[in-house]
Amino acid sequence: MHTSTRAYDRQDERLRGRRPVEAPADIEPISPPAKRRMLIIVNPYAATVSDRLRHLVVYALQGRFEVDAVDTEACGHATEICREAAHEGYDLVVAFGGDGTVNEAANGLLGSSTPLCCLPGGSANVFGRLLGIPGELVDATEHLLSLADDWRPRKVDLGVVNGRCFTFASGLGLDASVVQRVDAKPHLKARLGPYYFTWVATSTYLRRYLRSPSRLRVHAGGAALEGVTAIVQNGPRFTYFQDRPIDVAEGASLDSGALAGAVLHRATLLGMPFLGWRALSRRARVVDHRQVTGLERFTELTVRSADARPLPLQVDGDYVGEVSEARYSIMPRALNVVA
Repeated sequence: MHTSTRAYDRQDERLRGRRPVEAPADIEPISPPAKRRMLIIVNPYAATVSDRLRHLVVYALQGRFEVDAVDTEACGHATEICREAAHEGYDLVVAFGGDGTVNEAANGLLGSSTPLCCLPGGSANVFGRLLGIPGELVDATEHLLSLADDWRPRKVDLGVVNGRCFTFASGLGLDASVVQRVDAKPHLKARLGPYYFTWVATSTYLRRYLRSPSRLRVHAGGAALEGVTAIVQNGPRFTYFQDRPIDVAEGASLDSGALAGAVLHRATLLGMPFLGWRALSRRARVVDHRQVTGLERFTELTVRSADARPLPLQVDGDYVGEVSEARYSIMPRALNVVA
């Protein structure tokens, strides 16, 4: 038995002509859930950040969050902004920039309940990848949108060196000298990415570390080691060469409660190419190189100059200056994140 089309039309007309049903006076209408407040901290000088991308990201995220955005204006500004954001009760802070911006944000949110997330805007975006955030901006933005329905903050560890926190890695010696020279030309860093790092690493080694490198002494757990470079990691990755992870120290994760490290004893002309090959290999391990000693699961470590020359220091891929001593420790579960 079939109902005629005319009957359906008459029924539709009746429905459209009805007055809306009013809710009883004693029942309050159901309002949509309030959006979480998000503050996006934008580093306008980061490698892949532009005004156009900034506006597109804010527009997209406004669909699920109440979004404010602010640009950083100087070194350390992101730390100040994050402290204010935590005080003002934001539900989430998003660092849109490179790992240096993320580092400043983490230092500003330290000790607060406000979680941190990040969007890739730098050349490596190591911490974001360790949290599981995609390396492409569009994918990362979609990932952040999904967090509105899958809100699960968690705590991660932070490393500390001379009172400054780091999220994934810090280094002294050759490593930090390379970072210093790369940071001096940000336009080349943004344009050439990991290839510029490779060129600078090679030229820095040949100029400064082939004949008379500054030497350092590492003290950890009663042992003393000498070398030309020391790496300390809070996470399993030291950096990335495009999409390929570079693993140096082994045994650290963001929630292990311990750090991991590696010491390069000598940087010989014959040994360095093999060390570079191990760093890029998917099978060989850096800590198996005969000039490298790995240090696993420690909570404190001290690095001092062994020849009275100051040591260059980098934190999360940003050069911070020269020191005669670096004291490392771990702050377990110190930072709230959402990812």
